[in-house]
Amino acid sequence: MQFLTSLILAAFVGYAGSWYFGVIEGNFALLLFLATVVTGLYWLAERFYFLPQRQQAAAKLEAEALQRSADLNKLGIAQGASDLAPARERLLMQPWWLDWTAGLFPVILVVFLLRSFLFEPFKIPSGSMIPTLLVGDLILVNKFHYGVRLPVINTKITEGNKVERGDIMVFRYPPKPSLDYIKRVVGVPGDEVAYLNKRLTINGQPVATSAVPEFFDESVMRYFKQYEESLGTVRHRILTDDERPAFIPGVEEFPYRNNCRYSVEGVVCKVPEGHYFMMGDNRDNSLDSRFWGFVPDQNIVGKAFFVWMNFSDLKRIGKFN
Repeated sequence: MQFLTSLILAAFVGYAGSWYFGVIEGNFALLLFLATVVTGLYWLAERFYFLPQRQQAAAKLEAEALQRSADLNKLGIAQGASDLAPARERLLMQPWWLDWTAGLFPVILVVFLLRSFLFEPFKIPSGSMIPTLLVGDLILVNKFHYGVRLPVINTKITEGNKVERGDIMVFRYPPKPSLDYIKRVVGVPGDEVAYLNKRLTINGQPVATSAVPEFFDESVMRYFKQYEESLGTVRHRILTDDERPAFIPGVEEFPYRNNCRYSVEGVVCKVPEGHYFMMGDNRDNSLDSRFWGFVPDQNIVGKAFFVWMNFSDLKRIGKFN
């Protein structure tokens, strides 16, 4: 078992190392699921096989010591009390290969359940959601808001709440599902979303916006125009950059591409059933549905709702819209 356990642990370390150095494309959900299953099997084996064996060995040691003492007493040989505690403790001690598997199972199981069905932490890596979310924000994502999904295969098993315009959603990036993206929901199934000359219109109705003071982006040391926008019941802020054209360059081929019409003014898209149109709040610095298309329902990860830490600015902690 020691050799087998060494191979299993080496496989986990090798996978994680290859992922870290970019040799392979990792899947943390799958890795955590496998770790839970493997350590769970070791925990069961420890609970119902290995531990009882060690307990039997300790009981046998005590019985043999008592029998030896009784035999010596029959011969009239006095014997001082022997301390069996160290030997008994050694027999009951969990070996390293069980300590690193069965011993970690409760912790891994709790992490797996929390991450898969309740809340998952994410770190904001880019400025596409400025000013709502800043680079370095550590956020929590509600995994059950849109319905509970089975880990790894991401199959929905409960309905949950409907996706609403204005929600900030984490989803699997359609061109590369191993990556998680975060954007704001702009269009739901059946909507016609138009972003022309940097003005957002949904189903023919311009989205209400009002100018607010300019936003200073410290990462590029520039001021950007800032507006307050209302999507459904959600009021949030967006940025635009006058130096960027309304034209959308580098558009990819994607499913339902014929639902979109591109022009020098921007794009108009009809959102297909079971899909969503996503945009970043930093409108001219966001790679979103305008470029790579719609997000299918099966790619949803959860609803982002809380900044739990930003080591550069503790004032960032709290809810956001």
